[in-house]
Amino acid sequence: MAAPLRLVKGLRLAAGTPGLVLTRSAFVARKPNYDHPNWFGVGLAFGTTAALWVLLFKHHNEDVMEYERRQKERQHKCTGCS
Repeated sequence: MAAPLRLVKGLRLAAGTPGLVLTRSAFVARKPNYDHPNWFGVGLAFGTTAALWVLLFKHHNEDVMEYERRQKERQHKCTGCS
């Protein structure tokens, strides 16, 4: 386990790249302001959720209709149709 780590450290020193510096992004460093919510983000989240639910119900209804159609085909045993 130690040999691969030494190899990585050696390659990093040979390449001349600086070590990893842990910094915080400027976008994350400030505290959230709860007095002024991001209404665009809230609307986008709820709108996306509503759109996904609509697609889910639409797909479910299509699946139920296909199931019922196949059930009718299975029960239909007319020799003149085939």
